[in-house]
Amino acid sequence: MHPLLETVNTPDDLRKLERKQLPQLAAELRQFLVESVSKTGGHLSSNLGTVELAIALHYVFDTPHDRLVWDVGHQTYAHKILTGRREAMSTLRMAGGLSGFPKRNESSYDAFGTGHSSTSISAALGMAVAAHREGSDRRAIAIFGDGAMSGGMAFEALNNAGAMNANLLVVLNDNDMSISQPVGALNNYLAKLMSGGFYAAMRRGSEKVLKGIPPVLEFAKRTEEHLKGMVTPSTLFEEFGFNYIGPIDGHDLDVLVTTLDNIRQLEGPQFLHVVTQKGKGYTHAEQDCMLYHGVGKFDPLNGITQKAAGKPSYTAVFGDWLCDMAEQDERLVGITPAMCEGSGMTGFANKFPERFFDVGIAEQHALTFAAGLACDGLKPVVAIYSTFLQRAYDQLIHDIAIQNLPVVLAIDRAGLVGADGATHTGNLDLSFLRCIPNMTVMVPSDENECRQMLTTAFRMDTPAAVRYPRGCGPGVVPEKELQSLPAGRGELCRSGEKVAILAFGSMLAPALDAAQQLGATVANMRFVKPLDEELVVSLARAHGLLVTVEENTVQGGAGSAVAECLQRHGLAVPLLQLGLPDVFLEQGEPAQMLAECGLDATGIIASIRRRMPE
Repeated sequence: MHPLLETVNTPDDLRKLERKQLPQLAAELRQFLVESVSKTGGHLSSNLGTVELAIALHYVFDTPHDRLVWDVGHQTYAHKILTGRREAMSTLRMAGGLSGFPKRNESSYDAFGTGHSSTSISAALGMAVAAHREGSDRRAIAIFGDGAMSGGMAFEALNNAGAMNANLLVVLNDNDMSISQPVGALNNYLAKLMSGGFYAAMRRGSEKVLKGIPPVLEFAKRTEEHLKGMVTPSTLFEEFGFNYIGPIDGHDLDVLVTTLDNIRQLEGPQFLHVVTQKGKGYTHAEQDCMLYHGVGKFDPLNGITQKAAGKPSYTAVFGDWLCDMAEQDERLVGITPAMCEGSGMTGFANKFPERFFDVGIAEQHALTFAAGLACDGLKPVVAIYSTFLQRAYDQLIHDIAIQNLPVVLAIDRAGLVGADGATHTGNLDLSFLRCIPNMTVMVPSDENECRQMLTTAFRMDTPAAVRYPRGCGPGVVPEKELQSLPAGRGELCRSGEKVAILAFGSMLAPALDAAQQLGATVANMRFVKPLDEELVVSLARAHGLLVTVEENTVQGGAGSAVAECLQRHGLAVPLLQLGLPDVFLEQGEPAQMLAECGLDATGIIASIRRRMPE
């Protein structure tokens, strides 16, 4: 057989193939994915599961005229390869290279950018309505799954779409068997039947005949629903106003293409349930799909991954602390919105299963659930990424802060995140947290300080947040004893002249390096809120220039807190605020990105010398 993948550079090329050639293309595409991701790292399991689905969608629909909106964008690698980006896959998640997620400015085939989940149905509905207003035959298809159904926004969109009777196709990629049992020949046959023109025509004809006899019509509708419900989990989606089809085998290209081709002819909201297997076709990923969910570089022959050696990560420090604190206080409960492994909670979940709650991709629910637990005497610790916390901002304010409830936010991935890019960068949390009344906000500069701050937050009776970066710190070994820090107090780390650098969190290490060359004073501020105003005022009165350094956007961040402090005390001391710029930062290597933002020692020195020449 002649290779096919290298001949497919666009979906137009794909649509020229005969249907009997598609399984060969799928096999080649799957092999290419394994080899490509083994060199770059990335999301593998979820992408291996969508190979046939991506082929079938582009084969049946006229993309990019028809809009494909992929949810939880880490299932789009096959889509990228089929849409002219095969050669660029060697740059995946690298600076200047392909994004690991759909991006509108990367390709016309990426109809909607996404990095967070449960957004596809809303976006595709908007596109369907736009097509209707234009009088266009353009189709809108939302492909969601990989936990996205646990997000409430998906159900809000389903409810709205069914009521609007829009020409929208929602494809549920059910890749964890969370809804249905494994599908077989009968379900595949029924899906083809229910998506076909004969069934649709028969249904419309029956409604016309029975319209004059409402009780009989209602009985017929209910009979149809119950018959379909006997063999398919259709009832929920039918109640939303969708015509439910499935479940079907998401790796059977003949079934997929036939069903999608039939659905393309139908009017109104359609729901196709497709069952796929994470890691499909690569034994190591099939056996451990979580290991290969977001994987680093690995050997494709034996599946051995390249593990970083040495210092424990901040995530691991949090996981150890959580178990130790739970041993001391039985009121502690741990909550995560579907990020058990990523947030370092696996050990806690295994050791204290009755006190561990994974609420799914439902950040809003996670925080209000924590608030309810706190109301009745428990001490919730919510482990959440900075960028995911944004999705629950209203709940943080209304349900936790206004009621002044003792909920601990352990905020991981604060600051730059490297390869995941703008959708996952935690560059806003200090700005949106410090403006909330009743909140305490702490930023550790090393691993031991992180552990101390988590203990401090847990022992408070008010809302508290500890935000820490992705990866490892400077390598300070955490003390086993659970110690608290004095609330709102920083520490003087180095005495100097003329310039005082006020470092927040991860910026302490480069600030100390810069101060060594500048002869400057350095303070580890520790608390963004409450700010150590006594320390700020004393440093302002003793130096000609104050410099704040933070791994957060300058707008409204820790530097702004210092500026407000100076204003309150009537101190007209020059202030230089250094932090992340007012842009959405793309993917890259974190150290290089910090340097480009002027947040390494060299950049800090250069900024200070521009402001205060020697």
